[in-house]
Order: sequence, then C-alpha cells, then structure tokens
Amino acid sequence: MSRNSPIRRVGIHDWGTHPCPPEHLRNLLDETEGIDCEFEVCETDEVGTYDGVVTVFHHDEFLDGPDWIHNIRSGYEDFPLDAYQEAGVTMTNSTGIAGDLVGETVTGLVLTLAKGLHRFRDRQHGREWERLPWRRPFEVSESTACVVGLGELGGSVASRLGVLGMDVDGVDIRPVSGLGLDRVYDPARIETAVGDARFVVLTTPLTDATRGLVDQSVFESMRDDAYLVNVSRGEIVVEDDLVDALETDEIAGAALDVFYDEPLPEDAPFWEMENVVVTPHAAAQAATYGDRIADLVATNVSRLNDGGTPWNQVI
Repeated sequence: MSRNSPIRRVGIHDWGTHPCPPEHLRNLLDETEGIDCEFEVCETDEVGTYDGVVTVFHHDEFLDGPDWIHNIRSGYEDFPLDAYQEAGVTMTNSTGIAGDLVGETVTGLVLTLAKGLHRFRDRQHGREWERLPWRRPFEVSESTACVVGLGELGGSVASRLGVLGMDVDGVDIRPVSGLGLDRVYDPARIETAVGDARFVVLTTPLTDATRGLVDQSVFESMRDDAYLVNVSRGEIVVEDDLVDALETDEIAGAALDVFYDEPLPEDAPFWEMENVVVTPHAAAQAATYGDRIADLVATNVSRLNDGGTPWNQVI
C-alpha cells in the first residue's frame, strides 16, 4: 500500500443492523484511546471522501478514493480482488474474530439435533405435550463428527465437539496436527471422511475448489442417521442434492445457517421440513461482535499509520 497521507478519516458504510449497527461500531471506535482518526457512518456515494472504509459487502465506489477497505466478514468472495489491487487499495478482513462464536452456535445446533429440541419448540406453538419416540434422542458423547475445513472456525468447532466427548475427524488440504483429531482427510477423500460421522459440519471457506464440494456422492456416502450442519457458505453444498437427500431419507436432517439465496426465499423447501433447523446466517452473531471489530479496525489504523502491515491483509 502506497499512500502520501495517513489514515485520518474512516467511513463506516451504512449496512443496516447485522451483525452490529454501524452507529454502535462508530461509538466504540470513538471511545478507543490513542487513535488519531475520525470515524463516521457514511452512505455509498460518500465513500470517496474517506481514507478508509469499513464495510460488509463490496461496492464499486470503494475502488475510487479510499486507500484501505476493511471487510467485517471473513469471507470476501464477492470482492473483486484484482480490481482492488489494480486500484492500489489495501483490503483486510475479519478472519479469526468469530471462531469461538461459531463454535458455540454449532455446539447448540448439534445438541438441538441430537435431542430433538427443535421438535419440542415446534410443538410448543400448538400446546402439544408429546415426547419424541423413545429411541429418537441420542447421546452426543457416543457420536462422531467430521469437520470439513479446519481453519479458525473449524478448529473452534472441532475443539468444542471434542469437549462434548465426540470422536472428531476432519477434512482439510493441510495436515492439521494441533487439534488432536483422530484423522484428517484430504478433500479428495471426503466421501470416505464422512462415512462414519453422525454429524458433518461445514466450516470451509468458499473457493473454486470448495464450491459444490458436498454433492449427491457425499450424501450417498453419509450414514442414513447422519446430520449436515452448514455454517460456512451455501454454495459449498449442491442445494438440489441436499433437498433430494432430505426428502428421500438419505440423511436424517440438517441445520443450515447459510444458503444459495439469502434471505432464504419463502418458497424454499427447507422451511417446511421437520428435520431441518433454519437460522438466518447468524452463527457468529453475539453482543460482543462490535467490540471485536472495533479492536481490529483500531489496531489496523495504528499499524497503517505506523507504516506496518495490517492484520488480516488480503491484498
């Protein structure tokens, strides 16, 4: 990144309220000590007047004016990296700040599916006092899991499922040894990796290699009492194949936080499936998310102004 002036004004793009309101983030940054920088909530047509911009999604206006763009998400598949590089814009993301948050959510989803808690919640609306069939709930401590993608998110998930007493395998392109997993498979062997798992948890980033990774052949390789948990990106899964697998009892059910189309369309079949838990891309949501983003943004302003390399630099 070559700049003639320091980062003195940062615009916080007005993205709405998820995962935290921009005004809340601005207030947190205003309260940060030792940062000689102004933070303001801005609209898309105003971003060109700022040295840096904090955002959720890419807008073409970011390529003309700001020297630095910070994406408060981990994923950046919608950002045209070549165009950013050509424009001389540095981009950072928020990888690593939400691993424990997603890990907690996956733990809750696994327990929900294992104990059938979602079915009780459904019946509550009709004031139905009815237990599940006696053999339906099962112990997670006697179950197995396969975590696909062992980065920050996957590592957090694998650790928490291990604490529950589960036997955990993984799928990753790297030989990950620090997580204490029983086995780590190459993605080319994903059908073998999922074969014994009661839960298959997707935490891998979306890339050309992972798009459509989980398809009919994977569902056919899974146990018929297995559950899919997806907290990564909808495009990792061939959605039509997943629908077929659920409708034909190829697998037992799913907990889905991400989808091809978001918000999930009203006519999507997942809404009506009793064996599916739908959440609105909220696995990382927590009251502390803004604090974590503020710490990262403030640190990167300081590093950039001191001539250092910002944390989580993508380009």
